Amino acid sequence: MHHLAAQWIVELLRDQNIPFLICGGLAAKGYGSERTLNDIDLFVPGECFSAVVEAGQEFVSKAAAHRQEEGWDLTYVQFNYEGIKVEVGNADGPQIFDAGKADWVPLEIDFSRYAIVRLLGIDLPLMLKDDLIKYKSALSRPVDIEDIRAIR
Repeated sequence: MHHLAAQWIVELLRDQNIPFLICGGLAAKGYGSERTLNDIDLFVPGECFSAVVEAGQEFVSKAAAHRQEEGWDLTYVQFNYEGIKVEVGNADGPQIFDAGKADWVPLEIDFSRYAIVRLLGIDLPLMLKDDLIKYKSALSRPVDIEDIRAIR
């Protein structure tokens, strides 16, 4: 079902010419992780965020809001498409909790830095491997450590 959810969100974004960057477990999968996907995570530019929320309105499962949870401090919306969670983050000002520093640090989302990788039957712009490893290393949750080991 992940391929259907990915096709849905990519089509929604590309129909509106909204740039996006895949991160999280799906990006890790593109670089060699084989763990089961929990959801699909991606970022869009801040100025496009409300358009994404509006376009996907019928599938919203968590309203667009600023939240601080599980090592993340950002504004995002969660959609549920065919039983799969699709979380779209606003790239304006997200922060992650750096476990090593025991402090919140900015997560830089740079839409010019990506690799196109074919996943779930679609060519997707993935956060660069080094950028993904850097943020997953900072978070250092068990799932992140598992992804880093698989990527390296």
